[in-house]
Amino acid sequence: MARAPFRPARVLAWALALGAAACGPLRMGPGAEPVRVLVYNVHAGKDAARADNLARVAEVVRSTGAELVLLQELDRGTERSGRVDQLARLASLTGMHAAFGKTLDFQGGEYGVALLSRWPLAADTLLLLDPPEVRADPAFEPRGVLRARVRRPGTPLYVLDTHLDASAGDAHRRREVAALLEEAGRLRRGGATVLLGGDFNATPESEVIAEVLRAGWRDAWAECGRGEGFTFPAGAPQKRIDYLFLPPGTSCRSAEVVGGEVSDHRGVLFVVVPPR
Repeated sequence: MARAPFRPARVLAWALALGAAACGPLRMGPGAEPVRVLVYNVHAGKDAARADNLARVAEVVRSTGAELVLLQELDRGTERSGRVDQLARLASLTGMHAAFGKTLDFQGGEYGVALLSRWPLAADTLLLLDPPEVRADPAFEPRGVLRARVRRPGTPLYVLDTHLDASAGDAHRRREVAALLEEAGRLRRGGATVLLGGDFNATPESEVIAEVLRAGWRDAWAECGRGEGFTFPAGAPQKRIDYLFLPPGTSCRSAEVVGGEVSDHRGVLFVVVPPR
């Protein structure tokens, strides 16, 4: 019986098919899976009318399927919040891991920013963004960034969650964002994937946001959201001040404003894909 002729193209196609089959699971590995990230200023667990509604905040988290939640304006043990540890309560209601960054001692308790995570947190710390002489001013609210390492399979993942100054002018925010970008850049240079987000109290055309973009970060809403993305005030949003910024190699699949009037802000849910 005559042998079939040798066909290099057919052999190459066969080899490529085997290689693709072997590599398929790697391409779908845990590092390539999308992550649902919610950025949410929760107004100390109260709506715009200051009615307590921490349970509704938890419902927003659960209903969106968020796996990382960057929270701002959270109380622990303050008088105005009935001495409730709001982060512990949210962690219990959502079944998520949690980290807190205190920026201010307030009414017998603590106030600051926080993170909820589907995955355990290897380490977390709060870095203050203002110099000591500014923090010493009793009329000034100190600002910081919560840095947390998320024990998610794949590339090391850090989350930076912040809440910048709310003054009318940009002076404090520009100083704070410079300190924030210095820390974010240091982590990136170390090879980590970093998600940077929070309430920046700055609109997209501001010099504050321009500085973030010049540093090589991408505005996730501008990349994959639709419409204006307004988040504040919750009842009739008129501006976009809540953000998630992405480094090179991380893509954004979708973004949507959520939460209605549960807080005085609306939340923003992003679906992003970090590198493997």
